[in-house]
Amino acid sequence: MAVRISGIDIPISKRGVIALTYLYGIGKNLSKMILCSVGINENKKVENWSDEEISKIRKYISNNVKIEGELKSEIQFNIKRLMDIGSYIGTRHRKGLPLRGQKTKNNCRTRKGRKKTVANKKKVTK
Repeated sequence: MAVRISGIDIPISKRGVIALTYLYGIGKNLSKMILCSVGINENKKVENWSDEEISKIRKYISNNVKIEGELKSEIQFNIKRLMDIGSYIGTRHRKGLPLRGQKTKNNCRTRKGRKKTVANKKKVTK
C-alpha cells in the first residue's frame, strides 16, 4: 500500500517528518508544522497512519501549502519577471552566471558550464 499525496508516492517505511520531505517544496520544518497542526506524532511511521490521518494531511497540504507544479511555475514566473524588468538578478539569470555576489574569475563552474578555452593571439614577428 503506497501513500500518494498530490501525485507523489511517499515511502511508507520512513517516519512522517522525513516522508513528507519527498514532496517538492516541503522541508523538515514545514513537515513538522504540518504534522503538528493535523495532530499526528512526527515519529509515527507512514505505514501506521490511518486513512483518516492521510486524508487530513492531504486536505491540509492542498489548502495551505504550495507544492510541486504550482510552486515550480510560481518560481519560473518570478524569474521571468526579474528578467523582463531588467534587474541585476534577471540579467545574471539571462547570462547564466551566479546571482548572489560570488566571484567568477576562478569558480562557479556549476553555473557557467564546462570551460570554453579561448586561444591566445599569435605574436606578430617582424
